[in-house]
Amino acid sequence: MDSLNVIGAGKLGRTLARAWHQAGTLAIGGVLCREPAHAAEAVAFIGAGTAAATLMSLPAARWWLIATPDDAIAGTAAQLAESGLIRQGDVVFHASGVLDAAALRAVAVAGASTGSLHPALSFAEPARALQQLPGTPCAIEGAAAAELEALARALGGQPFRLAPGGKACYHAATVFASNYLVTLTALAAEAAMAAGLTGPQALALLAPLMRQTLDNALALGPERALTGPIARGDVATVASHLAALPPTLQPAYRALGHATVALAADRLPTDAAARLDALLAGTAPSV
Repeated sequence: MDSLNVIGAGKLGRTLARAWHQAGTLAIGGVLCREPAHAAEAVAFIGAGTAAATLMSLPAARWWLIATPDDAIAGTAAQLAESGLIRQGDVVFHASGVLDAAALRAVAVAGASTGSLHPALSFAEPARALQQLPGTPCAIEGAAAAELEALARALGGQPFRLAPGGKACYHAATVFASNYLVTLTALAAEAAMAAGLTGPQALALLAPLMRQTLDNALALGPERALTGPIARGDVATVASHLAALPPTLQPAYRALGHATVALAADRLPTDAAARLDALLAGTAPSV
């Protein structure tokens, strides 16, 4: 069985290593973290491997996962290349959402096959993430894509390949879908509280509506799922929102409104779309 060394065994690194260990896919070799205590904790969670004190104390391995913070990946790859530990044909990969295999250029020059494997999953709690890995979409790219696809399937993941240069846009998509959804929830709750609701009341109001809307958008597609005043061309209602909302919420409402006008463009009369855009831009008088 091929072995895997893990450099940077935080929440993501230790979760993936344990999943491959439990699946019998890879033997875990060395585990290296900035703090020796963290490496020992990771080994205990994984249930296999040896905590390494330094890069040079890592054993030989066919697979190398660099799961450090994004801004440390290229530097770690350079140190690994300079160490002489990489053998021709070893596979070095990272799990960054935004960086592609170019961050591993140094080890590629040293003879490694490189790539990236990014599960589209939150790793906030490793034990929970481990249970959620089956069925998770996994973005794959780089020269080692075919081998990384096999590793993703061993996790129970659903691998898909990204176009060259597509990693940053892929990651931005996940930020829209995950991080900005949380921000949107906070903005909607703030608007509800401006109407007199408490925080818990606001979230209780929004929860069923948000779940139903998301289900509709995913099942029907965004264009068909879109409802509301902009989809109807209701300029007066949008104007009343702008007049009532606290100033802190207006920039987000205006930006999202412009995007919604574009989404609804095929169903809106040209004059309605133009009036809405002008109103949202602040270049037309309120109704």
